Amino acid sequence: MANLLWLQSGGCGGCTMSLLNAESPDLVSTLENAGINVLWHPSLSEQTGTEVKALLNQILNDEIALDIFCIEGALLRGPHGTGRYHMLGGTGIAMIEWAEKLAAKAKYTLAIGTCAAFGGVSTAGDNITDATGLQFEGELRGGLLGSDYVSQEKLPVINVSGCPVHPGWVTETLLSLVIDKPIKEDFDDFARPRLYTDQLVHHGCTRNEYYEYKASAELPGEQGCMMEHMGCLGTQAHADCNTRLWNGQGSCTRGGYACINCTAPEFEEPRHSFTETPKIAGIPVGLPTDMPKAWFVALASLSKAATPERLKHNARSEQLIYPPTLHKKNKS
Repeated sequence: MANLLWLQSGGCGGCTMSLLNAESPDLVSTLENAGINVLWHPSLSEQTGTEVKALLNQILNDEIALDIFCIEGALLRGPHGTGRYHMLGGTGIAMIEWAEKLAAKAKYTLAIGTCAAFGGVSTAGDNITDATGLQFEGELRGGLLGSDYVSQEKLPVINVSGCPVHPGWVTETLLSLVIDKPIKEDFDDFARPRLYTDQLVHHGCTRNEYYEYKASAELPGEQGCMMEHMGCLGTQAHADCNTRLWNGQGSCTRGGYACINCTAPEFEEPRHSFTETPKIAGIPVGLPTDMPKAWFVALASLSKAATPERLKHNARSEQLIYPPTLHKKNKS
């Protein structure tokens, strides 16, 4: 039986809300079947106040083993490094102090969501709370625990990033910890599980035919590709959102909204509207992963020249106007 402790720091609680939507099987069944014992979770557990404080002290005193320590939300270091912007209720101790002490006891430490991983939305703007991630501050290693931190199993903080995370990213990562005993190579350069970051949001996107011919949408609700004009970063975003659908059927792009690359550090401040594609000399600044600018210009020119008429019209429409032409007509 593996003991799991989950604490929430600065943020909206959206990752927990997403996790509670786990299905086939549901979250509780998944944890029970994997032999994961939830010591405490703010939304799943009944204990409060002195009971939780006693539990945390038992962990620190090595009376209860801590196998998996999960933090959701950014760590708030302000004001002036005291952490008093976020005190863990009833303890008189800053959340950042609890996080540091508990992380030192954990076999595995997980940052759940982009806020906990990299700072996320909590760091946007002036960042008056001095928010940070557990082991990253944006793209830079460090964060609250420092770049040299490793858990009892000699792994850095595992960054299950996303805003919010897909429930499957969390449950599969937890299962890998208790079943497979992962190694450093199972995670990418930002310590994100490769089980979902070896994919791109672009993979499986229902707008891929429009992308291939550069038949682009220009207004919300239109069916065309959203990369050229509407800010979509699906060709750069490391996640499997369009092959591992949300709630069994959806994703941002399938809902008509551009991918904003929320699994990446510093996604929260693109320095332009999320629904705008910045360009230089008409060429999008954010090009697909691994594609040189010259290739993109050549490909785009050829693609647009070959765009079927049905795609040109359908791309600028809110619904399908022209279906694909039948390859073989009924001669009867």
